[in-house]
Amino acid sequence: MKAMRWLALSGLLAVLAGCGQSTVVTRKPVERPVTRTPTMAASVPSYTVQRGDTLYGIAFRHRLDFKDVAEWNGIRPPYLIYPGQVLRLRAASGSPTVTAVVPRPSAPVTDRRPAAGSGTVERIANAPAGKPPVSTPEQPVSQVPTPPPEATVPAVTATPVAPASHGAPVWRWPTSGDVVSRFVAGDPTRQGINIAGSAGQVVHAAANGVVVYSGAGLIGYGELVIVKHNDEFLSAYGHNRKRLVAEGEQVQAGQPIAEMGRSGAARDMLHFEIRRKGKPVDPLAHLPGR
Repeated sequence: MKAMRWLALSGLLAVLAGCGQSTVVTRKPVERPVTRTPTMAASVPSYTVQRGDTLYGIAFRHRLDFKDVAEWNGIRPPYLIYPGQVLRLRAASGSPTVTAVVPRPSAPVTDRRPAAGSGTVERIANAPAGKPPVSTPEQPVSQVPTPPPEATVPAVTATPVAPASHGAPVWRWPTSGDVVSRFVAGDPTRQGINIAGSAGQVVHAAANGVVVYSGAGLIGYGELVIVKHNDEFLSAYGHNRKRLVAEGEQVQAGQPIAEMGRSGAARDMLHFEIRRKGKPVDPLAHLPGR
């Protein structure tokens, strides 16, 4: 019996000793798929603004109407853009346009000038919904004095607006010379006409308008000038050797705006385009016969 008790006690001690030990099991972490938020470029064509870009230049480069690009991105006049800004080049999927988000003020913004016979505009604007405003002339509302008209400062825009006009502008030839290349619809390399000439030959504005681009940032156009004539029509003058006008400058039909050259071309010539709502059209269909 003593032997059996001794054996049982030994076994119990062995079990207790084993329980005092622990084993650490190292498992390889499970790799979970990373969920990435789709970027705008994955669903809608986009463009990142570079230093020196303008909304008009970007729209012209992509054969788009500048008004559409502004609307898709919630940009309002004077169409300011910034380096690093990502612009949509098409309306968002399932939506014809992109609506600009305008922060709401913490308190209603109202005209504080009194309205005859109706208390004040402020009281009317803040009246509870569903109840007509009550005029309480015995409790006048303090009003902010309106400055006299002569103290009013006119609004200033960053980009001058082209003179308003209805329909197509009255076009004139931008320079003299033979047409050596004609417009071909759908051909991205022939979206205008090429007019041969000599270095330094004067290039004129084809119609009244405002210069919305003057630079050499659009590949394939060399020294380029773009004139906005109204909300529908633009004209472009490329391959100049020298530009004579700056962005924002108002120009008149026939005014010198550049000197002919061969920047970005194999010969001295003017590349001339007319675009309607961002789309190239045949200049010969708009220019007068000669």
